[in-house]
Amino acid sequence: MTGTGQTRPPATWLRVRPEGLFCEPGGFHIDPTRGVDRAVITHGHSDHARAGHRAVLATPETLAIMRLRLGEGMAVSAQPLAYGETLDLNGVRVTLRPAGHVLGSAQVVMEFQGSRAVVSGDYKRTPDPTCAPFEPVPCDLFVTEATFALPVFHHPPPEQEIARLLDSMRLFPDRTHVVGCYALGKCQRLIALLRRAGWDGPIHIHGALAAMCRLYEEHGVPLGDLRPATEADRATLAGALVLAPPGAISDRWSRRMSDPVVALASGWMRVRQRAKSRGVELPLVISDHADWSELNRTIDDVGAPEVWVTHGREEALIHAMTARGIRGRALHLVGLEDEAAA
Repeated sequence: MTGTGQTRPPATWLRVRPEGLFCEPGGFHIDPTRGVDRAVITHGHSDHARAGHRAVLATPETLAIMRLRLGEGMAVSAQPLAYGETLDLNGVRVTLRPAGHVLGSAQVVMEFQGSRAVVSGDYKRTPDPTCAPFEPVPCDLFVTEATFALPVFHHPPPEQEIARLLDSMRLFPDRTHVVGCYALGKCQRLIALLRRAGWDGPIHIHGALAAMCRLYEEHGVPLGDLRPATEADRATLAGALVLAPPGAISDRWSRRMSDPVVALASGWMRVRQRAKSRGVELPLVISDHADWSELNRTIDDVGAPEVWVTHGREEALIHAMTARGIRGRALHLVGLEDEAAA
């Protein structure tokens, strides 16, 4: 696809190893699950970005997130690569393109001997005010996630779910609305969507969310008036909006709130039993992953004759691709898919 003459298909130089995907000629792994010599990281979530590598390549934003979460010693050396810049690694041209998942998230584009492979990392197609939008890249081999690869998963517009939250706050003006959300990406996206919907009042946040919110603001994402939830008394929190990690919404921390309405923002809230089992009164179907139609649209957009699926609901997606004449392969990579971030 990227050159003329004899080409070498990506399936001959992109391998699956116990550590994860390995680009053989380039000598690097993509999102490896254990420490390796050279790692290219798609984004900062803990199931993709781990410590212990000798050298790491990622967007500047992802490296900043990794330093915040893993410390300065997260790798012996770290090299930033901005979107659209290209680096030659042992003859493999590596470019990072936006994935639309969280701040700094990237697809890894590899070009070698006339062919191109793209590893999506986690991604979504819905616009997000806190990160660069996904860019489809035509390729010979596309490696995709499949977190929500079942026909039942069709995410509603996020603005619709935010409107449901604000409607509930108007309906129950004396109750504290406590929304569970993942610290990286989901929290900041919720805040930005709330601001766009006209909520300009204070938003109280759990202490575990504060550092990542500061990092987003340092990278040009304004979040408005954020206040520590632990510094507010029960009376102040009556009628207030509080964001907290999913694990905190049902423990003792949330019991200090004023008659809380417990909400959770996740694509998994489409499954009623999941909401019920977690005691969620207000499920908000807001996901940072592509749904069924977005996954299939993306596969059609990139036009790859072969698609590998890293993790998730592989069988249904591969069946749908096969019906369209696309070769599919399930990789069953272990260690991926953090459900709290969905």
